[in-house]
Amino acid sequence: MSEFSGHLRLRAEAREDGRTVLAAQAFRAPFHVGKSYWDDEARTLRVQVVNPTAGILEGDLLASEVSVGAGAALLVTTPSVSRVFQMRAGEAVCMQRFAVEAAGWLEFLPEPLVMHRESRYRQTTEITVAAGGELVFADLLTPGRIARGEMWAWARLKLELAVRVGGELILRERLDQSGEELKALAELAGFGGDARGECSACCFGNVVLVSRRLDEETSWRDAIAGLHGPNAWVGLSALRGECGGWSLKVIATDSVAMRRVMSAAREILSERLPRMAVGLRRV
Repeated sequence: MSEFSGHLRLRAEAREDGRTVLAAQAFRAPFHVGKSYWDDEARTLRVQVVNPTAGILEGDLLASEVSVGAGAALLVTTPSVSRVFQMRAGEAVCMQRFAVEAAGWLEFLPEPLVMHRESRYRQTTEITVAAGGELVFADLLTPGRIARGEMWAWARLKLELAVRVGGELILRERLDQSGEELKALAELAGFGGDARGECSACCFGNVVLVSRRLDEETSWRDAIAGLHGPNAWVGLSALRGECGGWSLKVIATDSVAMRRVMSAAREILSERLPRMAVGLRRV
């Protein structure tokens, strides 16, 4: 059995001309940093993090740290889904830390996580945003290998998230469920199975937003609420404190519906958060 103990460290800083650059980067398999791309209109640096291996295996330990300095703007994406493969007994562990300084901007928008049959995966995410910093963090999950009819078949999935803004804890979440248990949650939304009792390809999305600019008016909230419909349940909640924190939850009938909702949400939010106008094309 192959095991990786990989790390990723990225530090984004603003130059005197206002452009963001990677002031420091370090990575080891299964992480690889691809080509970066500066979007002059959105004034944001886009970086792709690539996994050159087949996916995440039993015993893998992955650690990533991404920090954004004052005045810098960074978008981190991935070019493909992250696959967690079948495991005999152990698990794979991923530890993520994100930090944004005052007047900094970070958007983390990876492709979805795909859990294979009998896989076990534990992910802990710690986010720290200084007062005046801005953040968009997304975590997307599919029910498994849909094309192969293998859905809700993983053994255990643990996702832990903590968000602090200005030193105050504004959000702490924990999901610890088997595939069957999460399928039952999908069924509450009417997406867990069809009339014949067969599994549907329900997908989950969890997005955290932090920006004081989202408190200035309410039209964007009404537009987000308008995305709720028969193919996707969309919920938006304000987080504690006065930091401009919001939690956006999505349950979609399939990956296509999820992609449409996420794309529409980014377009709506970009009117208040111009950095989100950066293109998502592969580079």
